[in-house]
Amino acid sequence: MLRSALHLAALGVRQTRLTSSSPRLPLILQNNLENTKYLQVARDYAKGKDKKKEKGGKGKPGKVEINEQQLREILNFDGLNSQMQKSVMQMKEDFVKHLSLRSTSGAIDTLRIKVDGQEHELQELAQISRKNPKTIIVNMIGFPQTIPDVLKAIEKSGMNLNPQQDGTTLFIPIPKVTKEHRENLSKNAKALFVKYRDAIRGVQNEHIRKLKKQPELGKDDAFAAQAQVTAIADRFVSEADKLLASKQKELLGD
Repeated sequence: MLRSALHLAALGVRQTRLTSSSPRLPLILQNNLENTKYLQVARDYAKGKDKKKEKGGKGKPGKVEINEQQLREILNFDGLNSQMQKSVMQMKEDFVKHLSLRSTSGAIDTLRIKVDGQEHELQELAQISRKNPKTIIVNMIGFPQTIPDVLKAIEKSGMNLNPQQDGTTLFIPIPKVTKEHRENLSKNAKALFVKYRDAIRGVQNEHIRKLKKQPELGKDDAFAAQAQVTAIADRFVSEADKLLASKQKELLGD
């Protein structure tokens, strides 16, 4: 009887007749049963933690540490950072130039126009002036063949402008600051963010592809390097996202 009870206790099986509180059980058996209960609870708790881990659990993923020295040995670390930083700075510049509540002739002056594969500022191709506080005049008489390129650039600028053409002259009405205008500018800010976010991810993917083509790089080292490249890209995307949130708050007047 005692051997059977000890065997069942070791297996963690409970019996209604055998409890730690039973006065008829020897002290050693009571202690064994208490220890078995403790081990079973601990075992169940551990299983519960494992299940949470399998499901991903709660909380944020662990932070990836950037080992600059390691990355410099296997990729162009400065080039990687420079390309991603350039996208963030370009987005910030476009926000300032093209997404103000009141478009200015200064923003039009520096609008980049792509002609025959090369970029030029609009002020290099046209004479820009103000007819009145509500209208900008762009005289294209010097390079009339570039008018379609200029119209296309204005349309894609995100400034929500609607130029009217009269021969070689463009008349650009400055939109009123309405709620609809604010919302359109906010949408344009989001579109610019997506453009530059994708550019950052493009740099990330390019460098990861290069890492995968290095046969001398061990599997673990390659995986660690790819994670670090992704973490660097995440940092720049997060920076761009903060700029977007700030710009949208400014445009919507929140």
